[in-house]
Amino acid sequence: MLYQNEGSGRELAGYIQVSRNNEKPVEPADYARLKPYFQGQRHPLCVYSLDVITVWSNHLVQPVAAEVDGMLAVAARYARSPEKDHLLLPLAPGGADCPPDTLRRLADSFAVGQFWFVPEDYISRHRQNGLESLFSVAPQPELADYIYLAEDLAELKGNRFHDKRNLCRQFEKNYILPGRAGAEPVTPENQEECAEFLDEWCAERDCASRENDDLNCEHQACLNALENIASLGMSGLAVRVDGKITAFGIASQVTGDMGALHFEKATSRIKGLYQYLDRECARRLFKGMTFINKESDMGLPGLAQAKRSYNPVRIELAYCLAAR
Repeated sequence: MLYQNEGSGRELAGYIQVSRNNEKPVEPADYARLKPYFQGQRHPLCVYSLDVITVWSNHLVQPVAAEVDGMLAVAARYARSPEKDHLLLPLAPGGADCPPDTLRRLADSFAVGQFWFVPEDYISRHRQNGLESLFSVAPQPELADYIYLAEDLAELKGNRFHDKRNLCRQFEKNYILPGRAGAEPVTPENQEECAEFLDEWCAERDCASRENDDLNCEHQACLNALENIASLGMSGLAVRVDGKITAFGIASQVTGDMGALHFEKATSRIKGLYQYLDRECARRLFKGMTFINKESDMGLPGLAQAKRSYNPVRIELAYCLAAR
């Protein structure tokens, strides 16, 4: 089918020919070819990182993409739950916007009736462009991202971070100063050790059970990130205690002034280790960044409490657009 897009200015313009037959799985080998579509990307939600899209592929969910008329349309296909299939907002070099009428046509062409992870600023920009005549708009509170000032997490200054600072000091006193622990970049040389620790972390939480599909997906995505960290835009930091890796974090860039800490794992058996890892990731992985996105709480009260304890400067809302 051939579609006319009448957007102008920073909106995508021209003819758009799309078909579900055009979609292909997103693989690490596609990274360099797809990267130009993310130049100038301005959506502040972490899923708009090409690195995340690339690694989030497993037996439960598969990201697919189609390149059409200067833009990249990305969808997620769910093996067990096709009703959860969804599209992201299309991406184009320079951060060009895609108007609601084009979104509606993409939804028809992909046979996917919904867009997830739509930022609030997109909703605000396009309410006057017929958005709500084409889509119903619903918040997705469990998918909202927590945004922090990079300086806050790197320095932990003030009374708000008193407890975090104390835990870091305890870890440094007991492990760093005696030479029992140290931080190092995640590299191909230690990625296998990081993967072994991840497997231990997941075994404690029974990630492989069918009831824990979200953890299972994250486990595989994290393994994909470790395996391909040298060829993607991700960077990582690991903490080694008594010769063994017991914590690591993996980050990537989302927008010009924001990075995201996608994976952050630490054993709970060492007091202060998680807080030390978090602070060191902020210091070493986000140089030059103003904001750090630490992803959503997935609707889990305990995770929400932990994320709020680090004093986010805002919570970036996400919305679902369902085709009418």
